[in-house]
Amino acid sequence: MPVLQTLKGEVPTNTLGFMLPHEHLFVDLRGPFAPNYGEAEPQAVARLVKPYLDAIQAAGVTAFVDCAPVGVGRNVEALKYVADLTTIHIVMPTGVYKEGFIPSEWLNLSAEALADLWIRDLTEGMDGTAIKAGFIKVALVDNGPTSIEARNLRAAAIASQATGAVIGSHTIGGRAAREEMDILEAAGQNLNRFIWIHAHTEADMGIHLEAARRGAWVEFDAIGADPSLDSKMVDYTLNLMQAGYGQQILLSHDAGWYEVGSPNGVPKGNGYRGYTALMETFIPALRSRGATDADIHMLTVTNPARAFGI
Repeated sequence: MPVLQTLKGEVPTNTLGFMLPHEHLFVDLRGPFAPNYGEAEPQAVARLVKPYLDAIQAAGVTAFVDCAPVGVGRNVEALKYVADLTTIHIVMPTGVYKEGFIPSEWLNLSAEALADLWIRDLTEGMDGTAIKAGFIKVALVDNGPTSIEARNLRAAAIASQATGAVIGSHTIGGRAAREEMDILEAAGQNLNRFIWIHAHTEADMGIHLEAARRGAWVEFDAIGADPSLDSKMVDYTLNLMQAGYGQQILLSHDAGWYEVGSPNGVPKGNGYRGYTALMETFIPALRSRGATDADIHMLTVTNPARAFGI
């Protein structure tokens, strides 16, 4: 039986309900070279984020994937503290963010050496703890993949094939997605263990279909950020479903979070964006266009459990 590797241990995927596959609780967008990078009092993090977790717990969410890897503030201690305050199962990644956010000591490693570090995170524990990562998160700059990002993709492929963990990659646009899928396939990766994160940044629905035909998970994960974009993502979702690829769609908000360096951790700009728009507005929009209860269950329960189950 596949399991979700969470902050509180392994959870059989067949016990899960509604799951959010791409969100954030804690982020340090200043990068790994900033003073006090990735640091915060766990209690302060919990004070900010727990009401938003309470809201989705009340709405039936059972699992939540936090997508901040090394490079943008992965903090196992703070998130474990939060996890102990909720019944929601929280998953954290191994991996690393895009060029410019990669720790100096990792820059000259081979793909194999980097993969060894990530395999250890997935099989033994992260940052000196016994808490296992639940997936591999990498990222590309907007005009990527750069050479070091290609190295990261090859490392991710090695780690995925050794452990069964899925790879998720922050990827803007279809050209970059095509290139990284080529790199992964050349490294022997079956793309059914790859998530194209931020696929909604590509407006050409033919490229969504192309990625799905190649086996990839196609993730639309800006739900609730902008009503006009939500409308497009409804179209994108239904287009894939009507073409027979509904079983490869993931839906989420990419919302949150406690932001290091911001007063009281509240994100700069529009503040803390919660995680309820999928339930409150997006699913009703899908239903109004003909989506059935079985379709919604597939999109929100079955698919994310299959994607992240190890």
